[in-house]
Amino acid sequence: MRVGTFVLAAQFPGQGQGEALHRAVRSAEVAEESGLDSVWLAEHHFVPYGVCPSAVTLAALLLGRTRRIRVGTAVSVLPSAHPVALGEQAALLHLTTGGRFSLGVGRGGPWVDLEVFGSGLDAYERGFPESLDLLMRWLREPRVATRGDRFTFREVPVVPRPDELDEPDGCGSQGPEVIVACTSPKSVRLAAERGLPMLLGMHCGDEEKAEMVALWRTYALGAGHAPEVLDAAGHVSAGVAQVADRRADATETLVKAMPGWLKQGLDAHVTIDGRPRAMRDPVAYTELLCGMHPVGPPRLAADRIAATAERTGITRFALLAEGSGDLAATEENVRRLGTEVLPLLV
Repeated sequence: MRVGTFVLAAQFPGQGQGEALHRAVRSAEVAEESGLDSVWLAEHHFVPYGVCPSAVTLAALLLGRTRRIRVGTAVSVLPSAHPVALGEQAALLHLTTGGRFSLGVGRGGPWVDLEVFGSGLDAYERGFPESLDLLMRWLREPRVATRGDRFTFREVPVVPRPDELDEPDGCGSQGPEVIVACTSPKSVRLAAERGLPMLLGMHCGDEEKAEMVALWRTYALGAGHAPEVLDAAGHVSAGVAQVADRRADATETLVKAMPGWLKQGLDAHVTIDGRPRAMRDPVAYTELLCGMHPVGPPRLAADRIAATAERTGITRFALLAEGSGDLAATEENVRRLGTEVLPLLV
């Protein structure tokens, strides 16, 4: 079982942006100190829901401050980035950290980001497959040229080459791990046909995640991927974790803090084309998350993680631990997750 934290750098009401970023960095450092497997970094633009605008930049900082833990993006928003530029950054981090970097990518949303960065709505609605394929070619081939709807350029060498990392067994690396955020059958198929593992969101319950894993396997087999490769796919399940001596105390901590952050953060999203958005009730959503995820005493938290693994086959977890909004409480939550919950899963 590989348990890590999911870091949004959430700006809670009354907090400054620097405070949110400091808490994000400290929680990652404590995650390594406490024996957790990984840290996954979210990326958002222009909203207090998360104040990290570049997950790959924050990943670079954290990789430099740590020595063991894996750091990944969850996710870098591909429609707002050039796939080659992102691929270069991923290769750089992969090579300079001995392979500790994972690149999670996603389609994002129809937000005003697309207008600000000049990629436009089409990059969100139709351009994600082309961007993903170009990114994967950059991470797997020595030279790349392309002629597509969004990107056209002559052949150029890939520098640095991510496959030049020497592995302990003497075999060459295949470059950084790439994971795709999946929220629909269409995105599941996109990831499966390319043999790429999925990141499944914290709003999904075990049953829905199990269905998506089964669908992914069907599509991947149909695309010709070998069954033994699929068994080691490495999907990641996102969730929320809050450890306390009593379940009621853990739930109370999140219900007091998270709705204010969710309302402030989600209300700030602006669509590029003015399309209406259906908003979740923040209190009901927080209560839903508390019921689905490891929220409570260490034994309960471990049992919930184990149950998700058993029902879905997923053994990698990215758990939001900053739901209290408080620096000291977040550090303590991460510490207890690593020192009290993780040993129960071994």
